[in-house]
Amino acid sequence: MASEPQRFFPVSWEELHRDARALAWRLAALGPWKGIVAIARGGLVPAHIVARELDIRMIDTVCVASYEDTVQAEVRILKGLSGDGEGWLVIDDLVDTGRTGRLVRAMLPKAHFATVYAKPEGRPVVDTFITEV
Repeated sequence: MASEPQRFFPVSWEELHRDARALAWRLAALGPWKGIVAIARGGLVPAHIVARELDIRMIDTVCVASYEDTVQAEVRILKGLSGDGEGWLVIDDLVDTGRTGRLVRAMLPKAHFATVYAKPEGRPVVDTFITEV
C-alpha cells in the first residue's frame, strides 16, 4: 500500500499576521480574558498578535516538545502552569493531531483553547480556530 504524499500549507508572515488578527477579533466577543497562555514555540507569534489586538498584558507560556526535526515525537511538557485555566486564553499556531492540545487541556481544563490553523484530526480539541487545513 502506497503512503499518501505529504502536503504542505505554506503560510507567509503577512498571512499569519492577518489570520492571527482575525482570531483576535473572533475571541474579543468571548472575553474578557485574565490573560494569554502561549504554547511555545509555535504559539508565541500568534499569542503576541492576539495580545496586542485585545490589549492583554498578562502573558505566560506552556513549553511543550512534540516534534524532533519535522517528525512528531512523544509529547513532553518542559514548563507547565498551575491552576485550572479559568478565564485564560490558550493560543497555538496549529493543532495537528491534537496530542499537544489534549495535554495542555488536561493541565488547564477550564481555559479557552484557540489556534490559528486546525487540521481535521486535531480540530475537536480546540474551542476556536480560523482556518482548517
